Amino acid sequence: MTDIPAPAIEITNLTKVYKGGKRALDNISLTIPRGQIYGLLGPNGAGKSTTINILAGLVNKTSGNARIWGFDIDQNPRNAKNSIGIVPQEIVFDPFFTPYETLENQAGYYGVPKDRRRSMELLRAVHLEDKADAYARTLSGGMKRRLLVAKAMVHSPPILVLDEPTAGVDVQLRQQLWAYVRELNAQGVTIVLTTHYLEEAEELCDRIGIINHGRVITDKPTRELIAMAQEKVVQVTVDRDIAAAPDAPCFEKVELSDPRTLTITYMKDRANAGQVLSAVQANGLSIVDVVTRDPDLEDVFLHLTAAA
Repeated sequence: MTDIPAPAIEITNLTKVYKGGKRALDNISLTIPRGQIYGLLGPNGAGKSTTINILAGLVNKTSGNARIWGFDIDQNPRNAKNSIGIVPQEIVFDPFFTPYETLENQAGYYGVPKDRRRSMELLRAVHLEDKADAYARTLSGGMKRRLLVAKAMVHSPPILVLDEPTAGVDVQLRQQLWAYVRELNAQGVTIVLTTHYLEEAEELCDRIGIINHGRVITDKPTRELIAMAQEKVVQVTVDRDIAAAPDAPCFEKVELSDPRTLTITYMKDRANAGQVLSAVQANGLSIVDVVTRDPDLEDVFLHLTAAA
């Protein structure tokens, strides 16, 4: 019988109460499977960074348990830390070292022997090979972010956590970063991502957990999560100018985008597109064109966080 490997990260009843009574995490439990790109989402102050900082060993939990690659963070802190690389939200490193020296020093902290260090390989992977000997303080914001990714990978951890990695990064650098992340994932690295760019999470993540007010409000495969959205939008172009938008019981909301275009929101558990279009025609209007917009992760995120 083959043993089932432990999840990449397993969090059980994790709670963090700061001095003064601020409850940042309220009994959260999450299981992040190996080999996935997992999105950890939530509004500002929801508890995402606190969770990551507990896993990194930077914040002490109040109660609960966390295991990284099967290692308990209390009982096996060294193995747990060696199993994870964390790219922090803040850009923090010594500005007087070159990128190459930064990676060499970091590898030294993790006890990586000199003959097994991959500093130049990592710089090539994040498109910073030509900056290997430049002072880190001369790098642009996007370059510094990529250097932090390389720094997190010096000890070849099986898990990489990216906390808002593309904040302030231009589109081209963002695409380069995601190409590298996908490449790491294809090599078997489990990726945990927090981001405020929900379209990014929708495109990249296999599974998504959403935290709000220190609690997990959902944890599902991305496609399944998006399928939860009940609101649908249909844009209808009619054959003549109208002064006011018509109404009907099946319309959740209706707006006149321009004199001939209606933007209609309806709930798919209470109506379908056919009923919506029939209601438009029942108001004496002929339909010239119809464009539907499928719900996306943003719709689900806003609905769940507003309700929580």
